[in-house]
Amino acid sequence: MADTQTDANKPQGGAPESAKKADAPKAKQPRERSDYVARLKTQFDQAIRGELIKQFGYKNKMQVPVITKVVLNMGIGEGVADRKKVDNAAADLSLIAGQKAVITKSRKSIATYKLRDGQAIGCKVTLRKARMYDFIDRLINIALPRIRDFRGLNPKSFDGRGNFSLGIKEHIVFPEIDFDKAVDIWGLDITVCTSARSDNEARALLTAFNFPFRQ
Repeated sequence: MADTQTDANKPQGGAPESAKKADAPKAKQPRERSDYVARLKTQFDQAIRGELIKQFGYKNKMQVPVITKVVLNMGIGEGVADRKKVDNAAADLSLIAGQKAVITKSRKSIATYKLRDGQAIGCKVTLRKARMYDFIDRLINIALPRIRDFRGLNPKSFDGRGNFSLGIKEHIVFPEIDFDKAVDIWGLDITVCTSARSDNEARALLTAFNFPFRQ
């Protein structure tokens, strides 16, 4: 009798309970909330917003244009023949942005360029919030002054809807890239997207952030 009672109490199915617990999906831990606020974000809230309200006569502070995101893009044409170059460029772009880069792939095949559909040809990163403000801070104060023969940004490089684009010929101007260890030098496209309705408002916003526009 005692043996039958012990057998009845055993779990059915043959698998031990410890194995079942190990196979169960782990619950995601909630992210710890950080109190970090970017320097440029504080500057915008305390000074720049008020200046733009006075300049354009906004009736509500929510009408003031803001920077919504920054998109970094690298086109690696040589990646058609060598995939490692795309991976190296993505690693460098991740260091520059502080966020993992996404490898972009071709959408169609072009025989002239020996390009196939789905082949890796570049990488990109989209920055928002604190990382966006930190990148803009490093771009204005560190990277742009290190560009050879830099004479200022073109004030006409707006798309008509408040977005500003600029190109950097050498990505090694960023301090995150070790010049001695850099195998190749790539160009970098940077697009600053704003919520401004016109180019004049966007230009005033970026000027308030000390973007060095050419006079």
